[in-house]
Amino acid sequence: MLRSCAITGHRPSRFKWKHKENNAGCKRLKKRLQEQFTQLYEQGVRTFWVGGAMGVDMWAGEILLRLKEQPGYQDLELRIALPGPEHDKLWDERSKVRMAFLIRHSAECVTVGEHLTPADYRKRNQYMVDQADVLLAVYDNDRSIRSGTGMTVNYATKKNIPIILIHPDTAITSFNPL
Repeated sequence: MLRSCAITGHRPSRFKWKHKENNAGCKRLKKRLQEQFTQLYEQGVRTFWVGGAMGVDMWAGEILLRLKEQPGYQDLELRIALPGPEHDKLWDERSKVRMAFLIRHSAECVTVGEHLTPADYRKRNQYMVDQADVLLAVYDNDRSIRSGTGMTVNYATKKNIPIILIHPDTAITSFNPL
């Protein structure tokens, strides 16, 4: 039975629309995320892990908190794994406020690393997968681009964790494609 889901995906700079969340592509992606969260909840998932980054992590956290406010979803838990302290020190003020809100309303916030090195980000991603029964990844399976999302998908594959892929451009969903 599925009980927990880790979520991974790109930062805004990797999307065609960048930070423009009013873009139709961004809205379509957010709608697909909500549909997947609802389906996962119906399958028994109550705990959702996000990595505390701008982009997919933040959007997923916001969608999950809105879902939790709806009747029938009160036992949903948002949990956040951060790569290190001051992970958001270079962020714009609006993004910092949005993430602080998510952290305040999460069931748990874990800081995995110490110095925000690439190893700390990898540790954070692996920690989330290690807590999960399923991985939801906003990822196009493009092996030519090195990314934390791709490494997280590969780690989940090695651990035989089921993977739901949402294509970042089309929002088309596929299951266990690897």
